[in-house]
Amino acid sequence: MRSPKDFFAPLAVGAPQPPRQIPVRPSRMIHFFDPGNEKMAAKVPDIAKKTDVLLGNLEDAVRADRKEAARAGLVSIAKATDFGRTQLWTRVNSLDSPWVLDDLITLVTEIGDKLDVIMVPKVEGAQDIHYVDRLLAQLEARAGLTKPLLVHAILETASGVANVEEIAGASPRMQGISLGPADLAASRRMKTTRVGGGHPGYLVRTDPVGDDLNEGRTTYQQDLWHYTVARMVDACAMNGILPYYGPFGDIRDVVACEDQFRNAFLLGCVGAWSLHPVQIDIAKKVFSPSPADVAWARRVIAEMGDGTGAVMIDGKMQDDASVKQCRVVVELADELAATDPELAAAYDAATKETQS
Repeated sequence: MRSPKDFFAPLAVGAPQPPRQIPVRPSRMIHFFDPGNEKMAAKVPDIAKKTDVLLGNLEDAVRADRKEAARAGLVSIAKATDFGRTQLWTRVNSLDSPWVLDDLITLVTEIGDKLDVIMVPKVEGAQDIHYVDRLLAQLEARAGLTKPLLVHAILETASGVANVEEIAGASPRMQGISLGPADLAASRRMKTTRVGGGHPGYLVRTDPVGDDLNEGRTTYQQDLWHYTVARMVDACAMNGILPYYGPFGDIRDVVACEDQFRNAFLLGCVGAWSLHPVQIDIAKKVFSPSPADVAWARRVIAEMGDGTGAVMIDGKMQDDASVKQCRVVVELADELAATDPELAAAYDAATKETQS
């Protein structure tokens, strides 16, 4: 445990100052691509225009004999592409793999000035973040970087969930945490082979209505990930970093994907992973407050005046807690509208309609 006065000191001579506050930039979707796949690489400039975050994946979904090609591909793409407002992230290989050291050395020294965030898989405790933290500082100093790289942890082991609070506060570099449901399911010995989402066997049933225990009883599918997401959100909020839902593996089921993303949004997540272009628009829609919600939030803030006391608006009581909730919605809407003209226009139109 570092002394509080030393927490924000660089961990290597010549490394940049660690961030005092994590920058909050739109990251509704973290879109994964394989940088070793030439067809995917060719689409990067166009996809970058549609996404908040592009992530060059070096870990799962990249075969062992393609790891070096993926790493080299990401370096080439980063050097050749102007990403504009879109953030460039990468997911390196796990810390127990033979590739991760070369991943970090190569990426930080060659394209560290283009990268925003390094995603670390299978984080089990603060010790994993401490290792990456020190190594990044050494590599930043070697490369002469002036902007510190941020770190994002994936929550995909039982140990990681048990230690999520200490992971979230392990370093000033910590940008956020994502749920990794597939590996977490395996770690917990859960009996599901799905990548994210619910399961028809995980349900509750209404009480019997007669002697026949099967007649007239309705079942409701439950969310396998509710506890984990809620705990992750609390750990992130406590430490001023950002929580994300991870992947939804059934690409065809866009309805269930939207439902799962919306559950995460309502619980406090700021975004989710997109594994296919069809999920980009889903995430953009779900993780942007609706124009109606933004208009209502602005109305509550306006009618509450100094934010104290209580007022009745359309038969609903609003007080200082309501204003705090509404500010969350309005602040997010303003951040997104600053980079999305269509969204800005929709928010303004809804607000004017409410005021008329």
